[in-house]
Amino acid sequence: MTSQGLYLKVMKINKPLFYILNLTWGLPLTAVGALVSLVLLCAGFKPKRHGGCIYFNLPGDWGGLEMGLFFLSDGEDSYYINCHEYGHAIQNMIFGPLMIPLITLPSIIRYWYFVWREKRDKTNKPYDSIWFEGQATNWGYGTISQWK
Repeated sequence: MTSQGLYLKVMKINKPLFYILNLTWGLPLTAVGALVSLVLLCAGFKPKRHGGCIYFNLPGDWGGLEMGLFFLSDGEDSYYINCHEYGHAIQNMIFGPLMIPLITLPSIIRYWYFVWREKRDKTNKPYDSIWFEGQATNWGYGTISQWK
């Protein structure tokens, strides 16, 4: 069974607090996202919105990368990936400056480890099997309807 069948409404999002915390407590990652977004805007990429986040689609089939209130998504523009990356923004709101060492860096390392294993024809555990990835997916899917 995939994790897509496990989504729960886990919290009520206070929208002003979502932005306040991502722009204060979660500022380190949001600042990186703002700089990357500015570069992408100057390069001609068009921003989109998902939940309380702004995101950009970049070519390829590589998933997504969350940076505070901003995220990047691959060319598929997958609803699953977008909800998952938005869920990381909720984590950024909660974990703030701890987000980078607790979630962002381990997630990046794990992603590249999975790629390395796939190139050697080895199987990987489900993507959401580690707590921070499953939590991002659950929180993203569980709260996205509050933004519509």
